[in-house]
Amino acid sequence: MSRTTRSRRSTARWLRGRPRLGRGLLLAGSLTVALTLAAMSVRALPAPADDTSAHRRPAVTSANACHMRATARLLGKLNPAVVLTLGDNQYENGTLAKFRRSYDRSWGRLKGRTRPAPGNHDYRTRTAAGYFGYFGAAAGRRSRGYYSFDVGAWHLIALNSECGHVGGCGKGSRQERWLRADLAAHPARCTLAYWHKPRFSSGMHGNDATYTAFWRALYRAGADVVLVGHDHDYERFAAQTPAGRADPARGIRQFVVGTGG
Repeated sequence: MSRTTRSRRSTARWLRGRPRLGRGLLLAGSLTVALTLAAMSVRALPAPADDTSAHRRPAVTSANACHMRATARLLGKLNPAVVLTLGDNQYENGTLAKFRRSYDRSWGRLKGRTRPAPGNHDYRTRTAAGYFGYFGAAAGRRSRGYYSFDVGAWHLIALNSECGHVGGCGKGSRQERWLRADLAAHPARCTLAYWHKPRFSSGMHGNDATYTAFWRALYRAGADVVLVGHDHDYERFAAQTPAGRADPARGIRQFVVGTGG
């Protein structure tokens, strides 16, 4: 793997070289790409909790307490064009009642701009019914949970890393075939894909070759960026191949942004 330790300045230069996403793209759990990359150090926080969770009691002041209301206020100030969530949208099991009671009262203020991806906690409710029920058509077909759309000069692809629920993620699976067809139909100058579980990670869950087929399809199509979550930390990788070898010319930059609200 080719994890980078480049300075904030080098990251800013790379970002300036890419077309802008309208008013801005908001990533994953809580932070904009500009904020996460400028800060380079993000405290890991859990996703929005159930109102009955101990983390939601006023007496809790630990850094491990949930801060979805604070990050939601930050969202409002940033006024992004689109919000991308990288899975595990509502702890612990993503029931519709919990989405309405917790997520909707914080991040829900930008629900109309949100294009989510599902995570393993979302599927702790059978068929991720709460997740799909809350986000509706914005989350794609219930039987799939993967879809694509355009923002400015960028083509964005949401994938479903909960492979067992959608017929697999490997080569030849329905989702992988759809991905290759979508990339062929949208030869955009700039392409960004996002899902929940990372192919590469130095975090608790580590690397996961389950998503190699996604990476191969994206790499062959010249994709630029992959965003993932799952590990509760922030990590940025240098441009690399699906095998994790450095490739400054054609490689994909992956960001692990498991820093929820």
